[in-house]
Amino acid sequence: MTTRPAITLLIGLRLLLGTGRTGRARFLLMSLGCAMGVACLAAVLTIPAILAAHDSRAAARAPRPVTGVPHARSAADTVFLTRQDPYGSQPFTRVFVGHPADGRPPHPPGIDRLPKSGEVLVSPRLREILAEQPGLAGLLPGRITGTIGPEGLTGPDELYAYVGRSPGQLPSSARPLAGFGAEWAPTPAVDSSTLSILRFALGCLVLLPLAVFLSVCARLSAEARARRLAALRLLGLSVKGTLRVNAVETVAAALLGAVLGVGVYALANEAFARVGLPGLQWYPPDGRPSGTVLAVCLLACPGLAWFVGRHRAREAALRPLRVRRSVRPRPPKRYGMLLLLPGLGVICGYCALGALGRDPSDGPVGAVLVPVGVLLTGAGLVLALAPATAWLARRLAGTTQSLPLALAMRRNEVEPGSSLRVVTGLVLLVYAASLAQGVLVELAHISRPTSPTQEYALPFNELNDGQLTRTRRVEGVRSQALAMDSWIPRASSTTPRITAVVADCEQLAAFTAVPPRGCVDGRIQRLTDSDMAEAPDARPGRSYPFLMRTEGGLGALTEKFRVTLPRGSLAITARQPSAFAGADVLVPPSLLPAGQRPAAGQFLLMSRSTPDTVRTVLDGLGTIAPTAEIEAVGVNIDSLQQITVVKSLLAAGMVLGLAIGVAAFAVSAADRAMESRGRLATLNLLGARPLTVRTAQCVQLLLPLTVGLAGALVAGRLAESSYLITGGGTVHWDGDGLPVLAVCTAGILLTAALASLPLTHRHVELEHIGRD
Repeated sequence: MTTRPAITLLIGLRLLLGTGRTGRARFLLMSLGCAMGVACLAAVLTIPAILAAHDSRAAARAPRPVTGVPHARSAADTVFLTRQDPYGSQPFTRVFVGHPADGRPPHPPGIDRLPKSGEVLVSPRLREILAEQPGLAGLLPGRITGTIGPEGLTGPDELYAYVGRSPGQLPSSARPLAGFGAEWAPTPAVDSSTLSILRFALGCLVLLPLAVFLSVCARLSAEARARRLAALRLLGLSVKGTLRVNAVETVAAALLGAVLGVGVYALANEAFARVGLPGLQWYPPDGRPSGTVLAVCLLACPGLAWFVGRHRAREAALRPLRVRRSVRPRPPKRYGMLLLLPGLGVICGYCALGALGRDPSDGPVGAVLVPVGVLLTGAGLVLALAPATAWLARRLAGTTQSLPLALAMRRNEVEPGSSLRVVTGLVLLVYAASLAQGVLVELAHISRPTSPTQEYALPFNELNDGQLTRTRRVEGVRSQALAMDSWIPRASSTTPRITAVVADCEQLAAFTAVPPRGCVDGRIQRLTDSDMAEAPDARPGRSYPFLMRTEGGLGALTEKFRVTLPRGSLAITARQPSAFAGADVLVPPSLLPAGQRPAAGQFLLMSRSTPDTVRTVLDGLGTIAPTAEIEAVGVNIDSLQQITVVKSLLAAGMVLGLAIGVAAFAVSAADRAMESRGRLATLNLLGARPLTVRTAQCVQLLLPLTVGLAGALVAGRLAESSYLITGGGTVHWDGDGLPVLAVCTAGILLTAALASLPLTHRHVELEHIGRD
């Protein structure tokens, strides 16, 4: 019998709304589950848009210097100078601009005009920090006259300022300004290589469990719906009509859930944009779903629901008698092993290479094989769980003498999918959490400070005598020194060159990891370091010239100060990183010519490496020399900021993955409880004791969960190790994270066991007896 699409649509809606409280509860459960899944999907898909908006704003405000024909700086030019300092783990950017009073220079987005001399424009967050810490105002000479708008900032928490100065107040390193705007962001939120790793990690953490979760939601009440569809088929409905009726039920619930999920994400974006993540804040318009994201969410979720539900519906349409009579289903197929075995082969191969001491991190092969192996292993864990559980249940059921265990094993043998829907999300959660932990281990190793001290380098020729005296008195500074390179003619590229440090023995001991033995004050000494190769230009007995200026600042060049490299050497152990690494000779300050000072070099200061001390020293140095370029040796603030962003996004992904895993367990457990009421009623009528029924239900759930979690724990550790080995870092084996994962796995097993107990009850309803 052929049926018009409109009639099948009406039948589907009728079945959807007229199945009583149980049917409406299942429909609501499907819709809410899909809503949560779509909200997580929208959050993951919007992350690239948030990062792109960050980079586009940074590119639009980037100062563009005059290029092309060499341009001599004149009084009519607008010049700029950019200084970036670390404020904790966050960059603090100051753009000094100087322009003629009667000129109209171009201005960046977010402000109406460039500040005049003595004026300062700051970001809203910087204005709040200045109110809390007035000492920071020394970095911004002038009075605050305005605030930068959102168009000129990458996020609400950014520390950014435009400082107006007269052109004569800016050093010679200031460059003429041509305008604002660049094709690429000077410092992207996340560079391309790290972004690829982030996408892969988020895909394993969120998208893979999300696909399983949406599939679980689409298969809720699958048995009851299959029986209804089989009844319609026996009443004369065509195969296509039966499939259309099923599509109406599944797609309607998925579409309603998709709409709700998009709405939930839109509300969450407005709220979380004001709070943000550590290292990453965004404006609400940046996080609103685009047309592409809406299309994916509103089409992918119903499409996946239709695809997943079609298999069971097709079975009911083609074999209705088999479904109505509850014939034993076919055993699960074993094609999942085809994905699991090659995936394990790839990651085990890299682990073996790492154990043998071979470094397989070079080359693009590992960058492709390891992600493919990890994804194949994750998908294989899901697909191989059903046949592995059925095989193990059949073995146990044939050997056990326990009635509860036999009941549980026979049910898992006959229908392993009923329990697998409950445990699959938790299995993928453990697997993905282990992999994400490997990414966090590598990032933590990169960002962890390895030295107890922190050095600061300032350009010596930009500091006058008063500034030099004040920098030595900055709170937190423990020692100082001077590093300078020997002079070579500009036209010569073959003149030997060495690096000298001007310090006494006490200062040398403060800057090195181990106090050197044999240091004598007042004597020039050649330096050697066992961790550094000796410079080929540093030849004992040769004399090297150093340029000097008269004291008082930028005096004229005088005669060169010559240093003869001694034949004897003083062994030191420089910290890494340190400006003392690679130094060739130690020059006592007392031997410098009286009334003269080095013409160039780096003025070095040293403090403890605690974050509070570093922050105090940087603030103090910035107040003394606001336009000087202060380098925290070994600290790349852009890299630290990117690591903070990646850690925040991974933490958010782990939270989303945890929410998806718990939701998958809760939704599947509720659906399993409703579907198993008939079988429980039969056992109760046959006189089974409550303890027997509860034990059987608990064991039925714990068997596939134990098998899956054990496989996820082992495979996850192998996947994490293969990632660390091919990542190029020094950490290849993460032993610290194993106890945490083991405890979490045990907690999941205990929680699942306790959650399965309330699913059994002694109350018997007539409708459950009549069906069986």
